[in-house]
Amino acid sequence: MNKLSIALVALLGAMNSAQAHQIWIEQADGQNAVVRFGEFGDNLREVSPGLLDKFSKPTATLISAKGEQTVDATKTATGFTLPFAAKAGDSIVAQDANYPLYTWKQPDKEVRNWFHPAARLITGFAALPPKLPLDLVPTGKTGEFKLVFKDQPKPKTKVTLTTQSGWAKEAHTDAQGQVSFEMPWKGVYVVEVSYTDRTPGERAGEKFDAVVYGTTLTFMQADGLPPIPAGPAATPTAPK
Repeated sequence: MNKLSIALVALLGAMNSAQAHQIWIEQADGQNAVVRFGEFGDNLREVSPGLLDKFSKPTATLISAKGEQTVDATKTATGFTLPFAAKAGDSIVAQDANYPLYTWKQPDKEVRNWFHPAARLITGFAALPPKLPLDLVPTGKTGEFKLVFKDQPKPKTKVTLTTQSGWAKEAHTDAQGQVSFEMPWKGVYVVEVSYTDRTPGERAGEKFDAVVYGTTLTFMQADGLPPIPAGPAATPTAPK
């Protein structure tokens, strides 16, 4: 099957832009990286005033051959800017460990959860070690990734690949935590995965019943068919 056939089959069978909110890292040519919050496939970027204000102080780390540089991100009206950009061979990770706890109402009880969002940006597919609690890292093979939770491979977990047009494809990690995707279009892809750790605990004096980890991996595919354009920008959630 050629690339055009793959693209058409995938487009018809896997259009699914109904993704949960996530953070991801964007980096335009010649500009510093920015952490966004919203839904990449829906072209939704939350703003301030609004849901972006839920974040306290995301941190980000530039990982390069020269070492690591960790900073606090700076909030703007549309995201969190970083004072650096990833060059060839570099990667960036970001996370917010202090997102407010929230209550999830179930038929028979209320559950207090901790949402722990994180993101990674890569500039190539060279194998990388994990840095985040729930981390998706390249294995060294184009389109192949390994999911790691607290330094252990995470098998049988759903992973979703999304493009700017809202096209998405799902796959599951194997017994070694690995997953691979065909990528028919050139352009930016975001890979998303989540996992709920139902071990109760306490954070800053607040008890929680579970931690909901959400992690994304952003990369640019240089080859392939011309990308399908993103749809109109979605309206950010109004502040309450």
